[in-house]
Amino acid sequence: MNKNNTLVFIALAISFILSTLIKPYPLSWAVKMLPIFFLLAIAWQKIKLLPTAQQATSHKLFILGLLFSSSGDFLLDFNREAWFIFGLAAFFIAHVFYLLSLQPFNNIQNNKQKVAILTTYIGFGLLMFMLLVDGLGELFIPVLAYMTILLLMALATVFTHRSNVWLILGGISFVISDSLIGFDKFNSAIFQNQLWVMSTYYFAQYALVKGYLKSFKSE
Repeated sequence: MNKNNTLVFIALAISFILSTLIKPYPLSWAVKMLPIFFLLAIAWQKIKLLPTAQQATSHKLFILGLLFSSSGDFLLDFNREAWFIFGLAAFFIAHVFYLLSLQPFNNIQNNKQKVAILTTYIGFGLLMFMLLVDGLGELFIPVLAYMTILLLMALATVFTHRSNVWLILGGISFVISDSLIGFDKFNSAIFQNQLWVMSTYYFAQYALVKGYLKSFKSE
């Protein structure tokens, strides 16, 4: 991820983030998807540079994660209320592909720092679930399943053999972004929530891509 690519991504991301202040407007879903499509294009270019079939397969799984993320972006923006469950499903699948692309995972035994991270994520997940549970209604099972896969993805960025600072930051930012969505929808409204959600979401996807591409240099 070079400087020019980063600047283009930032410009695309900021365009949609600021546009949330004036929504709704025609084709807002397309503006929302552009930054992720740009990351997709960057990630796709990397495949031909990978020396082994195993690396290429892992990379394709990661790209599928981005693709389903972009699908989730469309579903949640085109009709957020009616299609929320479908958007949730798209991002669930995206995290499954991210998880598969990050294998294999390191052993956490005798590593106090990683055990502390594991405990923190689990504690945060339980806290968020307690805050949301009363408002979930029929979405209890889907949201519980999504929170579980999200936390597993975030933990995978720590325990994968590819782990680096950018991947870990991506996992953290994704958890923050989705926690804001959940709190706003199922607990209490957050002022200008879309600004904070999209800012943390775009950073999460950027950091995951940057960290994933960087991980191949250490293999």
